[in-house]
Amino acid sequence: MSHPPYYSKNAPTSLCYSFHSNPSGLYLIQQLRDSMAKMIGHFLKGLSGNPVDLEKRHATFGKNLIPPKKAKTFLQLVWEALQDVTLIILEVAAIISLGLSFYHPPGGDGESCGQAAGGVEDEGEAQAGWIEGAAILFSVIIVVLVTAFNDWSKEKQFRGLQSRIEQEQKFTVIRKGQVIQIPVAEIVVGDIAQIKYGDLLPADGILIQGNDLKIDESSLTGESDHVRKSLEKDPMLLSGTHVMEGSGRMVVSAVGLNSQTGIIFTLLGASEHDEEKKVKKSKKRKPGFLTFSPKQRAPSFFSLIHTGSGPVQNHLQSYQTWTSATSISCYYEPSGCFFFTDSADRPLRLSGGGDYEVHQRIHLFNCLSCQVSGKLRACGLFMSAMTVIILILYFVINTFLVQNLSWVAECTPIYIQYFVKFFIIGVTVLVVAVPEGLPLAVTISLAYSVKKMMKDNNLVRHLDACETMGNATAICSDKTGTLTMNRMTVVQAYIGDTHYKTVPEPEAIKPETLEMLVNSISINSAYTTKILPPEKEGGLPRHVGNKTECALLGLVLGLKRDYQPIRDEIPEEMLYKVYTFNSSRKSMSTVLKNADGGFRMYSKGASEIVLRKCSHILDAQGQPRVFKMKDRDEMVRKVIEPMACDGLRTICVAYRDFPAEAGEPNWDNENDILDNLTCIVVVGIEDPVRPEVPEAIAKCQRAGIDVRMVTGDNINTARAIATKCGILQPGEEFLCLEGKEFNQQIRNDKGEVEQERLDKVWPKLRVLARSSPTDKHTLVKGIIDSTVGETRQVVAVTGDGTNDGPALKKADVGFAMGIAGTDVAKEASDIILTDDNFTSIVKAVMWGRNVYDSISKFLQFQLTVNVVAVIVAFTGACITQDSPLKAVQMLWVNLIMDTLASLALATEPPTESLLLRRPYGRDKPLISRTMMKNILGHAVFQLIIIFTLLFAGEVLFDIDSGRNAPLHSPPSEHYTIVFNVFVMMQLFNEINARKIHGERNVFEGIYRNPIFCSVVLGTFALQIIIVQFGGKPFSCTALTIDQWLWCIFIGIGELLWGQVSLFPVKSDCVGGGGRCGGKKGLLRAAVMFPSQPLPWQLLLHMKAVSNKV
Repeated sequence: MSHPPYYSKNAPTSLCYSFHSNPSGLYLIQQLRDSMAKMIGHFLKGLSGNPVDLEKRHATFGKNLIPPKKAKTFLQLVWEALQDVTLIILEVAAIISLGLSFYHPPGGDGESCGQAAGGVEDEGEAQAGWIEGAAILFSVIIVVLVTAFNDWSKEKQFRGLQSRIEQEQKFTVIRKGQVIQIPVAEIVVGDIAQIKYGDLLPADGILIQGNDLKIDESSLTGESDHVRKSLEKDPMLLSGTHVMEGSGRMVVSAVGLNSQTGIIFTLLGASEHDEEKKVKKSKKRKPGFLTFSPKQRAPSFFSLIHTGSGPVQNHLQSYQTWTSATSISCYYEPSGCFFFTDSADRPLRLSGGGDYEVHQRIHLFNCLSCQVSGKLRACGLFMSAMTVIILILYFVINTFLVQNLSWVAECTPIYIQYFVKFFIIGVTVLVVAVPEGLPLAVTISLAYSVKKMMKDNNLVRHLDACETMGNATAICSDKTGTLTMNRMTVVQAYIGDTHYKTVPEPEAIKPETLEMLVNSISINSAYTTKILPPEKEGGLPRHVGNKTECALLGLVLGLKRDYQPIRDEIPEEMLYKVYTFNSSRKSMSTVLKNADGGFRMYSKGASEIVLRKCSHILDAQGQPRVFKMKDRDEMVRKVIEPMACDGLRTICVAYRDFPAEAGEPNWDNENDILDNLTCIVVVGIEDPVRPEVPEAIAKCQRAGIDVRMVTGDNINTARAIATKCGILQPGEEFLCLEGKEFNQQIRNDKGEVEQERLDKVWPKLRVLARSSPTDKHTLVKGIIDSTVGETRQVVAVTGDGTNDGPALKKADVGFAMGIAGTDVAKEASDIILTDDNFTSIVKAVMWGRNVYDSISKFLQFQLTVNVVAVIVAFTGACITQDSPLKAVQMLWVNLIMDTLASLALATEPPTESLLLRRPYGRDKPLISRTMMKNILGHAVFQLIIIFTLLFAGEVLFDIDSGRNAPLHSPPSEHYTIVFNVFVMMQLFNEINARKIHGERNVFEGIYRNPIFCSVVLGTFALQIIIVQFGGKPFSCTALTIDQWLWCIFIGIGELLWGQVSLFPVKSDCVGGGGRCGGKKGLLRAAVMFPSQPLPWQLLLHMKAVSNKV
């Protein structure tokens, strides 16, 4: 096995890792380890924790932080916002218009220029022609500032999320002789760190005590084999590696940038400038496309969510080497969204093992909004081009053919002003056609949901997981701690040939048996597992560490004995050999060396497994007697099964003596070592079901989500708990299988999993007991890959152990336990449950569905505005030679439907009603039938109103017509009413957009969203200011009270029309029996639009969102 040459030679900031290549290096490391132990005092006490000493170590060796990439300044974000092509075109046109407005050649206003020069009311109005150009520039500045502020707030929210994740990460160290947990960033060189199964090492260190320790170093070496660590052979521990088995202690030798992970980041940082140069060159070659060659590291912005100022291990996963031979591409948009694909246009994400896998992440969520914006931009570009061409052709034909005028030099500036005016009208069509607020709505909705989900005990690591949970169709849940309270207590015991239904009194047990039992439990448990006094008087004792071991230690205390004196007498350093618990052993054993040279081994584990290895059992007199197979079968039938049927976890405690005369056994031969045991006791441990879980599971079932329990417990225990939770219902034909039987049913004679066999099992499977992590992964993969039913299942999985990592990664959404979960499980997860509670998963489902609905609401609202505004601008310009909606007005409307509407509609809080429908289908169109009906229905209503006012408004309101107004003419009441009515209809239609499933009460729960109310009222107030005081810059003139009331009345007509148009449509749900499933929801589709330019054709095709990705 090779190790990377990333080791600093600059002592004392880091230690040279040279013993692999130099045989004498191991001796040097051992000497250094011994010297460091002497320097810091006895390693059982650790550092003193003196602030002065800690600060000195920080100054000398550095902090355990990796400096974050410098955030972009607000001015940089402003500059990026200015790169938008549409805004650049508008700026250029406005500057040209502004320049020409100050140029008035002699004779240019005569009859020789035809109608182009005629009709200007007075010299003052002509001199005020600069106002429109200036107003456009001012509006562009406002749009740019708002965009930059949105980008700044997005980055701030993302960094806040990262900060929250960092705060959750703590590590166990020994200071002042006390075992404490401190934030990873506070670890210093010289600390004694306790490491255990599932940890992600936060710093480099040297092993000073270890028990069966195995490390996964694949993140550094690429080798998947676990490396056994010991004091004699390989004591060096590296940051960023995972503890896969065992436990131990290490002296921290390097932190932060001086650790192995930090050195890698330093190398990456050295090449970052070169990477940015390549990015810029790629931009020049092909805008919107970046290419990274194989085996090149990811650019720093890839780890937007995973990186920042924080502990080392936050960063490692995001910077693995990309080892595929396929080239990798990054598509991005000016809006700031980007996503990665391989050569086959499949989305990618970095995995922890150094390679990449096909997986859809936040980049693809932004990808959808980018594609929608891009397709509508293409449609808008066509419409704007057609508008400009038609206006120019109409002007040229009318001036030079109909009026039979010739082009004269004096008229050139006037003609150019008209051409610029036509160009600005075309750009306004483009501006309003592009839903640039969609990426913003996605971001706001996700950021808002993530922030609120934290309060609901869901710490989101991958933002797309929010929305994905809304489409979940299956949840594979652990039992312990998720469905149960994870507060275990021994309630029954079989000891001395007697089955006690309650914990026996110590007098009822023979002293010899009691002594053996207490010693076995006290020694054969992790020494970090303890029972501490309650924090509050009258409270329950605090369980620290493994909860099953806490239950056994509670039994010791219940027998009026104390485990701590035994541990003090036999510290961890005196343990001769430890076989730590893992999923394959399902037991733990600890070996002690006796004074006579012999050995005694204590074991505990799953009762059926340990009893199978027992050849003797302690009788009522405390003496071993032969334990035959028939005795074991009788105990299973009379003791273990009744306990399991009561929902108890059964644990067997046993021991074995190795006489000195037989010599030291071969400890690596586990099958022989873990045999011929003598049973001491079988206990039944109760872990009560959380009282809120049955209701939560019932909600999932009503929402179309199947809940399955995957546990390592006895099948009878699992069945009893599943019945209490409501996973199993009386009279239903569901399967409860053990892992062994499950594998027999799904594998062929060659031991290979067959999907066809698996498809016959999983639909009815509800409980998988005595399962291994491999079984869980097989089940999850089988459900995801299944073709049973019309849609693919979307699977969420919970896990807490290191070996749950593959299943958590394979799942559409992986939930790790925040309390009981290992660091490895958390790294592999999408969401961390900070309370380890199943009800938090139900809340995640609600938020996921709410995210989907929020973005759908915004899309329904914005597309209605797009359709109406584009048609009005295009038709009005072609018929009246001027757009009824001016450029500055369009920018204001664009601001309403982009920034303000996304803020209002993307922050709707979830309701319980979201759980009353089934998940969306995988192939469900982004634009549902109901949404399609609403968009077209409201667009038709608004177009009828707008065109009526445009061509008959002067008659209805008894005012002068604003059509065919000459150049530089003052604002008209006619066009001001058209603009005001248009905005009022959008304002009230925004209320309609709150409901997308055909609900009639659009005001339901509106008071629960103060942001929405503030946006609507604020928009209304700004509209009053613009109309009454906007004047020439906004092409508005003040309206009377009567005119305002009519405008508001017509706007309210939107609400009435919304009620009239609520005719039923065919269900949008896809799948037999109404069952719907989906993968990544909004993320799943690359929206395919037709080439037809007309908006109504575009909408008709948007309904058929394809599943390209």
